[in-house]
Amino acid sequence: MYVTPRLHTAGTAMLDRARGLRPLIEREAAAAEAQGRLTTPVVEALHEAGLFSIWVPAPLGGAELSPRELLDVFEELSYADPSTGWVTMATTLENGTAGAYLGDDAIERIFKGPRMPLFAGQGTRPGTAVRENGGFRLSGQWSFASAMLHAQYAHSLAAIEGTDEVRIFITPMEDVEMIGNWDVLGLRATGSIDYAINGVFVPESQTHVFTEDEPLRGGAIFRLGVLDQALICHSGWALGVGRRLLDELIRYVGARAGRPGQIAGSDAFHADFARAEAKFRAAKALVHQTWADTEHTLDSGRHLDVREETMVRLALNHITWTVAEVAQFVYASGGTSALRDGLFQRLFRDVQAGTAHITSGPLLLKECGRELAGLAQGQSWVVLTLES
Repeated sequence: MYVTPRLHTAGTAMLDRARGLRPLIEREAAAAEAQGRLTTPVVEALHEAGLFSIWVPAPLGGAELSPRELLDVFEELSYADPSTGWVTMATTLENGTAGAYLGDDAIERIFKGPRMPLFAGQGTRPGTAVRENGGFRLSGQWSFASAMLHAQYAHSLAAIEGTDEVRIFITPMEDVEMIGNWDVLGLRATGSIDYAINGVFVPESQTHVFTEDEPLRGGAIFRLGVLDQALICHSGWALGVGRRLLDELIRYVGARAGRPGQIAGSDAFHADFARAEAKFRAAKALVHQTWADTEHTLDSGRHLDVREETMVRLALNHITWTVAEVAQFVYASGGTSALRDGLFQRLFRDVQAGTAHITSGPLLLKECGRELAGLAQGQSWVVLTLES
């Protein structure tokens, strides 16, 4: 039987590479938004830097970063451009969990190339699958497939007909019908399109149970399961975008300091900025403290208990909505500069899109409060709700 080793760590090399790509990513961000997908130079640079390998298990040649190392990389890339951070977090989560949970036959087929494969898809609203000899017949239509326009494989959730089982299915892009439908307020460069799969056979080794939390390869991070690992993604994204918003406002007011009538001379603005900075830093501290505690649990060989699962969900919800408040303050403070097309406006719109993700929704916050108040005794987390 495979015994999950301790948490794997890889140091700061990947963070340094991500930081080195900031000038390129910033230069390409407007063009990426205009075309609805990351530009080729950015995708190639992410490949060359090895940043698409950051979640892949070390036995498969990946960097397999720890949760806090991943947070730092996603924060850095999202600071440079929210869509680039979002695409990277989505596809690396999916190629990492595929590497950890898929069967050996699938791993041999999918991870044998010279480059890390890219995955994209939808892991919340399920399609349907029917058992067939050696695998499943998969059909369905999914939305919000971030990074689909750059991926080689689709990662799709489906319920097994006649059972209560739900699995993740990995299919090559030639089996996928691209539908499009990505006309949105923000995160436009993520290309998070709709797609369909119609009656495609998927070998069992290219699937895994959605709630799987015992990896076939890789370290202790994979004991979190897919959903809890996804919380790392969105937390790191919010950290990067929130910091960029505040830093852009600092630059904006600094360039206008000393001019009559500018907010740089306003006592009310000074106080409001202090409050925004404090709120953001406090929310960031909660994220890092929560994931430090989580790493300690994983390194001790345990799975998270109910309270620990509550806290990783709450930390994400809190940083997301704190950043939404920061975005509103920055937008209001930016005056007509924020109203016009440009970085202020794009950051504001991207934050609104980020808050729409299901992992930051009101249902999750309500469930966190119920558990923290001691009103969910005997219940445990099943994805986004507490159940007996």
